Amino acid sequence: MSVRDCQVDRLWPVLVDHSHDLLTSLRLAAENHSVMSSKEIPVADRPATAQSQSDDEPTFPPYAGPSFLSYGFRPFFLGAAVFGGLAILVWVVLLAGGVQAEFLYSPREWHVHEMLFGFIPALIAGFLLTAMPNWTDRMPLRGTPLLVMFVLWLAGRLLMAAPLAGAPPGAIIDGAFLVLLAVYVWREIIAAGCWDRAPIGVLVSFYACANILFHLSALRAMPTDFSERLALSVMTLLLTIIGGRLTPTFTREFLAGRNMMGLPEVFSAVDAATIVLVLLAAIAWIAQPESVWAGIMLLVAGIASVVRLLRWGGWRTSEEPLVLILHVGYGWVGLFLMALGAAILGVGFSIENAVHLLTTGAMGTMTLAVMTRASLGHTGRVRHADRLTVMMYLLVTIGAMLRIFSPHAETPTALTYTILSLSALCWGGAYVLFALHYGRYLVRPSLDE
Repeated sequence: MSVRDCQVDRLWPVLVDHSHDLLTSLRLAAENHSVMSSKEIPVADRPATAQSQSDDEPTFPPYAGPSFLSYGFRPFFLGAAVFGGLAILVWVVLLAGGVQAEFLYSPREWHVHEMLFGFIPALIAGFLLTAMPNWTDRMPLRGTPLLVMFVLWLAGRLLMAAPLAGAPPGAIIDGAFLVLLAVYVWREIIAAGCWDRAPIGVLVSFYACANILFHLSALRAMPTDFSERLALSVMTLLLTIIGGRLTPTFTREFLAGRNMMGLPEVFSAVDAATIVLVLLAAIAWIAQPESVWAGIMLLVAGIASVVRLLRWGGWRTSEEPLVLILHVGYGWVGLFLMALGAAILGVGFSIENAVHLLTTGAMGTMTLAVMTRASLGHTGRVRHADRLTVMMYLLVTIGAMLRIFSPHAETPTALTYTILSLSALCWGGAYVLFALHYGRYLVRPSLDE
């Protein structure tokens, strides 16, 4: 039996047990018609012209410290944008053989790890550290505790790029960040009795485990594919659950504000069924990545995701790119699931390119959508996409398209390098532009303070 098979045998019962917990939580959410209350989205994420406090929205004491440390989205969104934009450019230079670098792991493993376990966790942290207080009515993490978490994340990035402390200490410090984030999420859920958020806690916990497994495998010079699939599956489920709630909610808000009829349902049996299908497909892919059944289940989950998306009527939001981009981001999820399923069955994209429909397409687009919206709403600004914001959306989309249609990177040619370089410039440029344009909002006090 191979090492990878042993890992699967040990973790399969855990995956099944937690999938039962997720299914139970989803069933309860479907039965509870009030689950999508105003607490689903942080309060400040509304236009400055429409700020009003309702009875069920939490109020927190004013924060007298630096604005940069008042909410989690400020340091983590800005840090992720700068790091993500630069790291992807560094990877292309390394791939082309332009420079040599001594990272903690090989250049390929560094790139995979830093995108999956460096860049994305910062965005997840920025979102959850801002959303949890509104979900639980508990005080947000701010000031020194927030700074400690941000410095821990930065230390992980430094030690992965320049292993000054050696391999084991670097792996421990990097792995500690997601573990700490999972502990925070569970602490808030338990303290507030907010059990409808338990699926988020489960997924963040699995994400932390995936990072630990990656380090354990890489330190022993073993394949890291199992931990990568686990992390990618967690990302897909987070997008399906959270992105699948934000998108219809903000679409409904946008259409209602213009007195348009036919508002989309926020959560229905179709949504619950889609989440279940994605969950089952993810488990099948984690356990048996090359099986026919995994390919078929991914295809079915992808089709269900596209059907779910079409029910929200995203084309009706074309007047506001800030809303439309959420539909584009979720659309990438459905395309990824179908492309990956087809690739496993030997049709269409390579598996590597299919995976980039998720990483560069879905994650790249949806994260920018949430980052721009939250950075405007949480700083008291009107939620409207200006020209530079639209340019970011275009750049990240073009970058993703170039990446998924690029020739196979394992047999590079001059054409491969050219396409990958253009893809990196567009995709990374979108995040650098975010840092330049929105960074001033994130370091300054909100307009409504």
